[in-house]
Formats: sequence, C-alpha cells, structure tokens
Amino acid sequence: MKTAIPSPGDIDRKWHVIDAQDVVLGRLASKAALILMGKNKPMYTPYIDTGDHVIVLNAAKVKLTGRKEEQKIYRRHSGYPGGLTETSARKVRAARPARLVEEAIQGMLPKNKLGKQMYRKLNVYAGDKHPHQAQKPVELVVS
Repeated sequence: MKTAIPSPGDIDRKWHVIDAQDVVLGRLASKAALILMGKNKPMYTPYIDTGDHVIVLNAAKVKLTGRKEEQKIYRRHSGYPGGLTETSARKVRAARPARLVEEAIQGMLPKNKLGKQMYRKLNVYAGDKHPHQAQKPVELVVS
C-alpha cells in the first residue's frame, strides 16, 4: 500500500473566521494554529503546508485568565546592546491589541520557513470587520 503525498494542486484551502470575544487566548491560539498547520485534515503532512486561512476578529476583546494582564511580559530586542524592551500585556492590548493574538498563534507554529509560510495565512483584526468577504469564510466556534 502506497502513502498518498498531497501535491500543491490537491490542497483545497478554505477560510475560517474565529470571533475572539471573551475567548481564552491560549485556547484560541491552539485552535488557530491547528488549522493553519492543516492538522485538522486527513491529508496532513508535516513537511507540506496543507493548512487553511484563518481570520481572527475582536482580538482586542480576547480574555486573559488569572493575573496575566499585569504579569505577562512581551519582550522584543532592537539588536543593539541594551536594546531589550519589555511591555506588559495591558500596555500591548492598549497600543496594538492584535499583537497579543498574533504572538500567541505564532509561538505555536513551527520555527522554520514552513512556519513563516503558515503564519502568512493568518489575518488578525482588533474590531469585528474584515475585508475578506469575497473568500466566503466559514464561522468557527472556539469553546
């Protein structure tokens, strides 16, 4: 019996919409990463991007449990000596709310070229509007 390897023409990419309002960040990120990688499909292959596109709405209203709003730290480095900047989740939500969801999902994807290719299929919006109506996205419920 031969193993079926999907070719680029065989991959049918769908669009999914996730409403992040009052959804725990980790649960949302794991569900979105699963879809971006294609692990929800029977044709999943670890070294081929078989995943779908994901649109996340209401990223500004995502829920953080416990005291993560004050205690969770987001770090970035400018590349220069002493260039480490640390920001709390509360400040990140105020300045750029989509970044909370983007970094959580990106952290669950592979750390290689394939992961970057998967990450490009993610669209995160702070509000409840998106410009992808022509793709006929399917509503996805995260519990």
